[in-house]
Parts: sequence; C-alpha cells; structure tokens
Amino acid sequence: MELTVYNPQKGRLETLSVEMTAENTTEFAFSEKPGDIAMITDWGGDLLITGHGRDYPTRIYDVSRSQVSYDQVQAKELLHRTLR
Repeated sequence: MELTVYNPQKGRLETLSVEMTAENTTEFAFSEKPGDIAMITDWGGDLLITGHGRDYPTRIYDVSRSQVSYDQVQAKELLHRTLR
C-alpha cells in the first residue's frame, strides 16, 4: 500500500510502497495517548515509527526493529533523538 511518511533526513514527506505484515511489523497494544508509539515496521533496511494519532510515520535510515529490541520505549527514544 502507498504510505506517506516523514523523512527527517530530507526534511520532507515522501510516499513509499509498504507492506505491513506480522513478519515486519510490531504493534503496541497500549498506545492510546498522542506521542505514544503505535507500531514499528522494518522497511527496506530502514525503520518506520508510527505514533498514535494523526502524525505521519517517521522513516529512520539504517535501523531495524531488532536494534530497538522490538521495544516501544526504545523506539520512542530513538524517534526523539532523530527529530532533535
């Protein structure tokens, strides 16, 4: 499916063709507040971090779900470090 994501390395939105499956996506059940991480997806050697709410997923180069230990808190910390 076509997905619009924010690419902080380029400072703009871009459209990707992404298949979200059980094999490449981890969803977090407790992501009810804005700012919470709803899911993380491996895509083409990069990581897509999707927050709860209306924000676009964020693409982070050269990172995988395993590098954040499939963990919601570590993904949120990575997202904050990337967006600084």
